[in-house]
Amino acid sequence: MEQTRFDFAFDSRFGPWLGMLGIRPGNSYVLVTEEALRVRFGPWEVASPLANVTDVSVTGPYSAIRAIGVRVSLADRGLTFGSGVREGVCVRFRQPVRGSEPLGLVRHPGLTVTVADCAALADRLRRLVRTA
Repeated sequence: MEQTRFDFAFDSRFGPWLGMLGIRPGNSYVLVTEEALRVRFGPWEVASPLANVTDVSVTGPYSAIRAIGVRVSLADRGLTFGSGVREGVCVRFRQPVRGSEPLGLVRHPGLTVTVADCAALADRLRRLVRTA
């Protein structure tokens, strides 16, 4: 099974703070296979079949206060795994996914990730979602 890895774009200004949360370049990445999306951001994880993905868009830039670390939007419960402020990829789901807390009580209709190559991740997901 082919697997593509996308690393997070760590902004050096926020590295020490993210490190205190257990979020480091070595344990933060997005994996895309032909059937699934799996994201690890330090101790946090999100997984979803690609059949659950409804939309993919590149967004940003963001303010640090709203994007760095693990953030849950009060407006729509969307989840952000943010390591930088330049841009990110927003993935929307048919069925909300778990990821912000260990019991899975809060489900998220979308996930934004600030990877180093947003265009490549968005393109890969769009191509696979169209064929799923």
